[in-house]
Amino acid sequence: MSTPLPRSEFAVAQRYVYLNHASAGPLPLSSKAAIEEFLRAHAEEAVRGTFPHDCAMPRYRARIGRFIGVDGTRIAIAPNTSAAASIVASGFDWKPGDEALLCDNEFPANAVPWVALRARGVNVRLLHTQSERLTPDVLRHSVSPRTRLVAVSWVSYADGYRHDLAGLAQVAHEAGAFLCVDAMQALGAFPLDAAQMGVDAVYAGAAKWLLGLHGVALLYIGEALDAHVSLVNPGWRSVENMWDFHNHSQGFSRDAMRFESGTPNLIGTLSLVSAIELFERAGKEQIAEHVLALTDRLCEGLQQLGAEVRSPRGDGISSGIVTFEVPGRDNMALGRALEEAGIITTYRSGTIRVSPHGYNSDSEIDILLETLNDVVRRPVAVS
Repeated sequence: MSTPLPRSEFAVAQRYVYLNHASAGPLPLSSKAAIEEFLRAHAEEAVRGTFPHDCAMPRYRARIGRFIGVDGTRIAIAPNTSAAASIVASGFDWKPGDEALLCDNEFPANAVPWVALRARGVNVRLLHTQSERLTPDVLRHSVSPRTRLVAVSWVSYADGYRHDLAGLAQVAHEAGAFLCVDAMQALGAFPLDAAQMGVDAVYAGAAKWLLGLHGVALLYIGEALDAHVSLVNPGWRSVENMWDFHNHSQGFSRDAMRFESGTPNLIGTLSLVSAIELFERAGKEQIAEHVLALTDRLCEGLQQLGAEVRSPRGDGISSGIVTFEVPGRDNMALGRALEEAGIITTYRSGTIRVSPHGYNSDSEIDILLETLNDVVRRPVAVS
């Protein structure tokens, strides 16, 4: 079976049935080669080896911008998702009594930067997702005249629910609020046109579905939101001409790179751009279709085995994440049994989370199902 992302790019596939991209994605071999060349140049030529990558940063930002449908001048490189979210949260021009909305099941990277605003007098309201998910209709009756910003994960890390970003952005804007999106659990598996969808900010670390290194993230801040975000942590690269070292009276750059403050993670950015090039060669829509087909196949097989799929599924809400449990069985033990068989998933809190990418195959999903069936059929040990 052919896959949109070539399996030959992924050394991990030679050792494991790797279905854990919601935790950490493997480096493609083409990215590994680019990084090794960076390291060689750094070791052998020092600044002469690294400076070309520094000079390439505008081109890298432009490439990242095209990947999510925005201008590269609106892209900044951040150390991680939390740091990117904090740039917006801490720099926003909050007024006493202002309100921010977010879901109560957000991963801490998209919760802590916002909840911390309570110390500044911001009313941070958490929407109860167990009673209703954040659809555009739910947001419409949840916003108040004081709501200035809504923060949401495109895909929930816990169960894979995929939010309607365009619909949420429309409702937020009608209420005079901005929509900020943590795309960590979707970008790389699903195409994003942030400008077309009307999203005001996007941030995502590279180390999961984007198949990049840890310690680097992208940040997009749209023009309308940018007018409300001050630079909280300026540095030598925040100014209009960073090479004019002693001109301390110059103003800050209007490009988003001013939020980077100091020297960015060059090797991390290289890993991100290298993976983006691979995604674009494969086709972003083709990757999304493939991932959804794999998770549909998985859910069908799980149901036939008597497992209970905990991830919401359906048009527009299915994603690359499927969580499930097997009634009457210790799901932590099942997860460990899969791992011992070379099938890598995440297992915690009573459920198993499976997250295939564009190089995984139908046969790998079938191997997981067959192995799970064998394990479930084993007699339960009685102590």
